[in-house]
Amino acid sequence: MLSYWERNSFFTGIDYCIVGAGIVGLHTALFLKKQYPSKHIVVVERGALPYGASTRNAGFACFGSVSELLEDLKNNSEAEVLNLVEMRWNGLQKLIKLHGESALGLEKHGGYELFSPADTVLYEECMGQVTYLNKQLKSVIGVSEVFKESSAKIKEFGFGNTSHLIWNQSEAQLDTGKLMQQLIARVQQAAIPIYFGLPITKLAPKKDGVSIHTADFEIDAKVVAVTTNGFASQLLPEMEIQPARAQVLITKPIENLAIEGTFHYDKGYYYFRNVGDRILVGGGRNTDFEGENTYDIALTSNIQNQLDELLKTTLLPSTNFEIDMRWSGIMGMGAVKSPVISATSIPNVFVAARCNGMGVAIGIQVAADLVQLLLKQAAD
Repeated sequence: MLSYWERNSFFTGIDYCIVGAGIVGLHTALFLKKQYPSKHIVVVERGALPYGASTRNAGFACFGSVSELLEDLKNNSEAEVLNLVEMRWNGLQKLIKLHGESALGLEKHGGYELFSPADTVLYEECMGQVTYLNKQLKSVIGVSEVFKESSAKIKEFGFGNTSHLIWNQSEAQLDTGKLMQQLIARVQQAAIPIYFGLPITKLAPKKDGVSIHTADFEIDAKVVAVTTNGFASQLLPEMEIQPARAQVLITKPIENLAIEGTFHYDKGYYYFRNVGDRILVGGGRNTDFEGENTYDIALTSNIQNQLDELLKTTLLPSTNFEIDMRWSGIMGMGAVKSPVISATSIPNVFVAARCNGMGVAIGIQVAADLVQLLLKQAAD
């Protein structure tokens, strides 16, 4: 339970409570404070750091490889896919404009998609659509050749089991640790408290607001915004948001590392990049969709072994390396690729989640759209 001092000093008169201190949640808090400087806005977070994927991702500033976009076009209209690409691209530009390239650790080395000899049919399908995709993306990205054949670089990178590469000149990489440090500092400078280590167990309607239950006490707020992405359906079961675990590892420094940039493999289900002179590798959930649809931040030997094997056979076939760290994060996925930004069945509770593995790119725009929804709600 709370003491008198704790309740009155920290948890009384909350106008907006943001649940989740990730990319979406902290930008939401910032944008709300700009609109309502005098409102009492707080952020609550279950972990000691953002718990889902905001500090556990690979740091890709991307908007979709050729095979990923073609896969999306099989299940969605051209307009829907292009709108998503535009949202991702514009989101990245807003992120860079707000925080600055240096603060984000942004590096513009481009991105590549790898194809093994067994992927010849897929590669030919992709190259057959490169001209079409470049034409469609020119108005969004602002360059005439976003994608380009680049197989000559296979030898330079030292890849094994790789027959073709397609280059994406507009892809980049960033440091998501720096991003979150920058965001936390901005939120604190705006006098918005962030309460870490405070998991929310239940949200319930209450006269003129929402009752927010934690494991130890209850607090009230006039409005609650749930921005916990992959964990959102724990509080809001009606939401069509599926948790999806992403497992990752990083090597120790590698002398004379030739690999530089961001890389996609097997329709984006595997991905890797250099982090200085290290290699970060993640993915593999397509080999066990059911097992990886989980809220459990843990590691499994089958997927970690696949990441190890990818390093040995394809990425660093002639290089000795050691693994330094392994971890995982939880994304929010859905049958629909667009995020969910809406009111919920609980009065005065709203949600912004389901970033579908693109939280770095679209998180800031999702937050902006959520704030517009909250402003409309307040006006009504």
